Amino acid sequence: MSVSSVYRAAQVAAAGGPFEIVEREVPRPGPGHVRVAVDACGVCHSDALFVNDALPGVRFPVVPGHEIAGRIEELGEGAENAWRVGDRVAVGWFGGSCGHCTPCRQGDFMVCQYLKVPGWAYDGGYAETVIAPVDALARIPDALDAVDAAPMACAGVTTYNGLRRSSARPGDLVAVLGIGGLGHLGVQYAAAMGFETVAIARGAAKADFAKELGAHHYIDSTADTTVADALQALGGAKVVLATAAASGAITATVDGLAPRGELVVIGADPEPLGISPTQLLMSGKVVRGHPSGTAQDVQDTLAFSALRGIRPMTETVPLDAAEEAYRKMMSGAARFRMVLTTR
Repeated sequence: MSVSSVYRAAQVAAAGGPFEIVEREVPRPGPGHVRVAVDACGVCHSDALFVNDALPGVRFPVVPGHEIAGRIEELGEGAENAWRVGDRVAVGWFGGSCGHCTPCRQGDFMVCQYLKVPGWAYDGGYAETVIAPVDALARIPDALDAVDAAPMACAGVTTYNGLRRSSARPGDLVAVLGIGGLGHLGVQYAAAMGFETVAIARGAAKADFAKELGAHHYIDSTADTTVADALQALGGAKVVLATAAASGAITATVDGLAPRGELVVIGADPEPLGISPTQLLMSGKVVRGHPSGTAQDVQDTLAFSALRGIRPMTETVPLDAAEEAYRKMMSGAARFRMVLTTR
């Protein structure tokens, strides 16, 4: 078999196991699909759901990766209507929809009952090649390189979309809980959207970094003043974007919301939120979970990021070091998005 007929992938052979680099035969894209040469793929905490077999239908060996940036190498039948070989594209958590479930028939593709997440429904981007359906593709603007674009396909679109679909309007007080992998993007987006931006994190030492990201205010969640009281001292938050995967920290923001304020939850924690009905009823507060975003949402995120100079903070490692990158991400040591590169 010639070198050009194979590609490398980082796979996990069994639940919780280590990554291994394997060679596979290069596949051909079927109807409505394209083959993407992967230039970069972000390492997201959600990848652990598949590596650890924590969701139904995971099949091993698993090739994770749903923050993909690359170039179209081959078009399947029907894909040539909108795409060309060489087009730069991103594929995120939204890796395609079924088109026939009730949400899809209502045009709400993001909550498709059979959502095709890369690394779950099909092999993901910890590889040199990915086969993806055309409805998963977002165009990457020339101003963004692959390493910057890749994390935008999940971390970026989730924070950007969570804010733009919220009830906040320019000038409103908006708080971002957590300034890690998601939150450091959320603060940048909130400021660029014209919100009076509050960053909330643990420790006084992060205040300067929060201001560098664009925050107008910083709240140390470990200080003597509670997060809720600190938010109320600023007038109450119209929206809190909860990026931290910590139910206790998320719960602590609820009483800091303004009347009819909205808590938008994007940080995933299996522990329940400790919110009582009375906290919500008297002032009409809303708690809402926000999933990622469709391919068009990803494309909008990329365009806005290019326009406003918003970039993720990344650490790049070669595909061969997938195990190292994944473990660093899981340990919380990544600053802030690990990105695998193939070229």
